[in-house]
Amino acid sequence: MAALVAGVALEALAFLFGWLTVRPGLILLGALLFYLSEYGMHRFAFHAPPLSWPPARRLQHRLHYDHHVEPNRLDLLFLPTWFLVPNLAVATGLFALLFGMEASASGLFGMMLAILHYEWVHYVAHIPYRPRTRLGRWIKQYHLRHHFVSEKHWFGVSNPTLDGVFGTFHGPSAAEKSSTTRKLY
Repeated sequence: MAALVAGVALEALAFLFGWLTVRPGLILLGALLFYLSEYGMHRFAFHAPPLSWPPARRLQHRLHYDHHVEPNRLDLLFLPTWFLVPNLAVATGLFALLFGMEASASGLFGMMLAILHYEWVHYVAHIPYRPRTRLGRWIKQYHLRHHFVSEKHWFGVSNPTLDGVFGTFHGPSAAEKSSTTRKLY
């Protein structure tokens, strides 16, 4: 998390001092791509059946399975640096190929801001804190339903939009309680 905050701060300084050109559209695109990957990774990779190769299975447990077993353990809450850095590097490389090297900085900045948003929302959802706003309370309950009602719904941790698009958005009482929310596999 500290590396992510440092990266955002360094990039913000580079924009402020004019060392990099701010491209607001690409910042927004970077953020939107993160939200798409958040939903996709959560639904299709983090909830995938266990892989047969033991080292890969251990990664699956660290990245998500164990978080469902102990949803309030902070050391399992945040995305690890060893997962974020390569994913950000690949995504930034794709931005560079599509839009040019300098433009990729704006895409990276948008992705990192969206990740900070995701981490904050996820953190607040799992600590004993009552958000002050209706929206904050709603998004906290929205995510906790994924952990305590059904792991088959509510994949958008920080943004429920794609749950609506892909049919995994349900009202609080619309989903049947699952017996496997705490032990995915």
